[in-house]
Amino acid sequence: MARLQEKYTKDIAPALGQKFGRENVLSLPRITKIVLNMGVGKAIQDKNRMEQAAEQLTLIAGQKVQITKSRVAVSGFRLRENQEIGCRVTLRGKRMYEFLDRLINVALPRIRDFRGVNPKSFDGNGNYSMGVGEQLIFPEIDPDKVNFTQGMDITIVTSTRNDDEARELLRGFGMPFRES
Repeated sequence: MARLQEKYTKDIAPALGQKFGRENVLSLPRITKIVLNMGVGKAIQDKNRMEQAAEQLTLIAGQKVQITKSRVAVSGFRLRENQEIGCRVTLRGKRMYEFLDRLINVALPRIRDFRGVNPKSFDGNGNYSMGVGEQLIFPEIDPDKVNFTQGMDITIVTSTRNDDEARELLRGFGMPFRES
């Protein structure tokens, strides 16, 4: 069992149940999946960039990535249909908790001038999305082998439809929200 998964069952779930006045454990909010997405627009000119981005995202997630292709052609961006433009990976279960642990305790504190993540980045359905400027904040990436920095989107999907409940859940896990 992952460290944060154990923390959820022993500490966070009972505290949330008491706060929200619920006894049924299954009605409490929980994290269902984490989706990592890396849009590699520069891969249109340089095919090598897509391979490196997919390799680095695989290292970060610990799971093979899926390469996404364009659905339609956009002449303004010199984009054709079925061209490789990004990569994504969906984490569930033990890998999800281990990634969240590394994100909160290792990666986010390594960001320069970090003052916390935006507490308003919820989508209205209890899901939290954040962007990371470069992949070098993760310790799995060797800075000497990186030719270019690439940002990524991280979406944490919860089982609740309420942003306030999801915010309390992520606070319980130790997500460093910025003070407003």
